[in-house]
Amino acid sequence: MVIQPKQTTIAYRCPHCGCGVMSAVGLFALKADMLKLKCECGQSEMTIVYGKDGKVRLTVPCILCPKPHVYTVSEKLFFGRELFVLPCAYSDINIGFLGETNQVKAELARTELELLDLMEENGVADFEALHRREEEALSDPQVLDIIRFVIDDMREEHKIVCLCEDGDGDYEVEVLEDAVRVRCKKCGAFRVIATDSYLGAQAFLDSDHLYLE
Repeated sequence: MVIQPKQTTIAYRCPHCGCGVMSAVGLFALKADMLKLKCECGQSEMTIVYGKDGKVRLTVPCILCPKPHVYTVSEKLFFGRELFVLPCAYSDINIGFLGETNQVKAELARTELELLDLMEENGVADFEALHRREEEALSDPQVLDIIRFVIDDMREEHKIVCLCEDGDGDYEVEVLEDAVRVRCKKCGAFRVIATDSYLGAQAFLDSDHLYLE
């Protein structure tokens, strides 16, 4: 009997050229060394490391945020799902994908349409223009003030939803280095909103409610 080695397909979308970057990953290769999945444009890469604790750590470039996000998953999850997505910590956009090849391809295509719609809604013509808008957002001190104003407005209009009963939450706003964290002091649910990402901030400003998890 031939034992099939564990294998999965991983993918991410390059923040610089917008291309989907995909590759198969086997357990033997993963245990041997750090793996790097690089975009052909040479400006981004995903790294995958198998730790001594049996966990897989992925550093994934983000299409919305200037900095990559780090995720830790179990070996069972890494190799055992038909599809598992890694969302941006500051938005609902999926930036990393694991699983069966066709499933990963389909999710890459779906999220591309979602991203293009978001860019079109905010007047961003292409990925080069997106990064120019990111630089503008980073240099604009009003971005943080606007986000905090919207949060206060949502709180007064009871549009912040947490794990407490309706209207029973007690919310606080914490300003981080490149984000704002809204947390309910009663149930502990929270949400982080990026202040250094143009599209991430804009997606929040366009929303009607703020859901804490």
